[in-house]
Amino acid sequence: MQLMSNTITSQQWNDAEAIYCFLSDVPPVPAHADLILAAGTYDLRVADHAAELFLAGHAPLLVCSGGFGKMTTRLFHRPEAEHFAERCVSLGVPESSIVVENRATNTGENFRFSRELLEQMGTKPKTGIVACKPYMARRTWATGTKQWPGVDWYPSPAKLSFSEYPTETITLEDSIQLMVGDLQRMRIYEEKGFQAHVDVPDEIWQAYERLVRGGFDEYVIHPQAETISAVNPGVHDA
Repeated sequence: MQLMSNTITSQQWNDAEAIYCFLSDVPPVPAHADLILAAGTYDLRVADHAAELFLAGHAPLLVCSGGFGKMTTRLFHRPEAEHFAERCVSLGVPESSIVVENRATNTGENFRFSRELLEQMGTKPKTGIVACKPYMARRTWATGTKQWPGVDWYPSPAKLSFSEYPTETITLEDSIQLMVGDLQRMRIYEEKGFQAHVDVPDEIWQAYERLVRGGFDEYVIHPQAETISAVNPGVHDA
């Protein structure tokens, strides 16, 4: 856990925390759904949360989805979904209750490829809970609503505060870079029809602009370099 960095000002901390809290603020999940979708990432705490949801009886089926994203390409030697499934089994989830989708490289593909796999199995859910990183909660809902319509999606972020989120592997600076890029994608991907609309308060966009001006623009899509594909939006999510 990294509470503060010598390179981050108090204003940047406050702006980043405000964005983090906004992005992770979603309604509670239902007591029961048809499936839990564990959205793959470098952060195995999301797998822990998915296992917790399953073991609490929220759904009879757990889909672990993920290949290699922009962070996992340098951290994992196997697809995210395989690490997730292994972790969930170690925590007590029966292997027979897990479906592994190991090709997705972004959030849209988490939904589309999982949908294809379950349709091949004859499974057509109506409600789904998505275990995800905290700052991905709102974008996960927006993506699932657009990419897998007909299912009521309920994001369930791992229970971590802003100060608890960074690790030795993913620093505070890394975390801010990632969520700044994620916030921007909610606007761009809605405009391109990849995600549903999410109301973002003006003060959150102001915090975003200050962080970008301060150099947190590693994953910001700049207009002159925009190459988003209608087939593969959000390439290489973390």
